[in-house]
Amino acid sequence: MSLTVKTGVLIGVLCAAWTYVMGFTGWFKDPTLQAAFFLVILIEVALLLWGLRQTADANTYGRQVMTGTTMAVIAAAIIFVNSLVFTMVVFPNYFQDLEQAYRQVLRTQGRSEADIAEAIARQASAQTPFVQAMQGAVGTIITGLVASLLIAIRYRRR
Repeated sequence: MSLTVKTGVLIGVLCAAWTYVMGFTGWFKDPTLQAAFFLVILIEVALLLWGLRQTADANTYGRQVMTGTTMAVIAAAIIFVNSLVFTMVVFPNYFQDLEQAYRQVLRTQGRSEADIAEAIARQASAQTPFVQAMQGAVGTIITGLVASLLIAIRYRRR
């Protein structure tokens, strides 16, 4: 297996593992801990740094960017499937739990029940397994592209 594939798989698996940490600890339900989910960005960037450092001697800038983006695309496929399994199988009440946490935040802010209902309705179309999985995959690819553009400046054949 090539280093590109290994790195992409590692990014996908470790990001998926962090998702399960968030799920099994219940942190995704706690508004003060929900931001911890974004550790997946640090995981991805750290592994892109590692992978692109190892491929730098053989690659030009453009090839490094392509390699890093390919790593991210591989990771995105794993993240997409994992997200569907996470929200449909392992935590089938995930979106209801998020809604309850959001309602609590809005109540704490002193919002009226009508305002809360309107806010929940605005988010409803994005609160589906497929949409969330797609957002995770697209976010992974965009993060991979941007990070690769920057990392390749440092690690490339001169």
